[in-house]
Amino acid sequence: SQSEQQILSSKLECVQSIKDGVVVETKCTESNLVTPFSQKGSGAKTQTESSLKLFQVQTETQYKKVDSKDLYVTSMLYEREQTEKGVTGEEVAELVWKLCLTHSASLEAAELFMTLVFELRHLSLEALKALWQRSSFKCRDNWQPLIDALPSCATEACVVLMKEIIASREIEEDKVEYFFWSFSFIPKPTLGMIESLAPLLKSLGASQSCFLGVTALLHRFCSAYGSCDALPAVQSVMRTLGKFLGGNCTVQDSEGLSQMQLVLKAIGNAGLAATSLAPVLSLCASLNSNPIEIRLAAIHAFRRIPCSVRVSDLLPAGD
Repeated sequence: SQSEQQILSSKLECVQSIKDGVVVETKCTESNLVTPFSQKGSGAKTQTESSLKLFQVQTETQYKKVDSKDLYVTSMLYEREQTEKGVTGEEVAELVWKLCLTHSASLEAAELFMTLVFELRHLSLEALKALWQRSSFKCRDNWQPLIDALPSCATEACVVLMKEIIASREIEEDKVEYFFWSFSFIPKPTLGMIESLAPLLKSLGASQSCFLGVTALLHRFCSAYGSCDALPAVQSVMRTLGKFLGGNCTVQDSEGLSQMQLVLKAIGNAGLAATSLAPVLSLCASLNSNPIEIRLAAIHAFRRIPCSVRVSDLLPAGD
């Protein structure tokens, strides 16, 4: 039978005493019998008795009531209290030195780095340039705190300095890529940022991250600004991209194909700013002699252009 196959027979009994709705005492008896060695209920057996007794009741803790007017909803972004004290370039340079002297993986370094980012936001372009001349050095572990902090600064002055550092080729290629990708995450782009970055698209050998980072920033700016395609800086970027299209996106070789796909993706990134290129994109998509990859990329470039300006006969019937 099933009972004969059991190895352990256990039993637990508890008695609770309750007074005024509160448990004042609990007594428990637990017994365990190893059945293979037992005879008539005796044998290898353990019995445990435990008792819990209430000795005292703590009086109710009075919590301070919080006025709902003092509560507010906020994001999870880091906040720093605004102080009246101004920040000087010398103080920030000293902060960079402190970062170099700490272990890069320590909590102290994390706190100092966050302080560095917030203090960079208070510096003018002139102060930032002076800081770069003094603090562009590498720490003993080959770390450059200022290079890593600049992309999180997100002010116009920081972006202009980053552009000048890129143009001067003072840093390694991987750091240049890091700068470009950071432009995509700037929360409040300014016209000055676009004016500063636009010439980089004209430079020979502009990278994928350059095209996509700058146009992503342009899209965010236009989304907040509204009618942005009349601004000279925006028009300059779109003229540069439009020249790459050559009127109908014709390519000669595989290298030209890859470049054209990149430019079309960048135009799609630009969104509202790309409205003026809608007719050319339509021609690129409908031209039978263009490779199918180019035609599809041209169609996809319409993804952020408002429906009101899209060309209705993008692809002729029966194509």
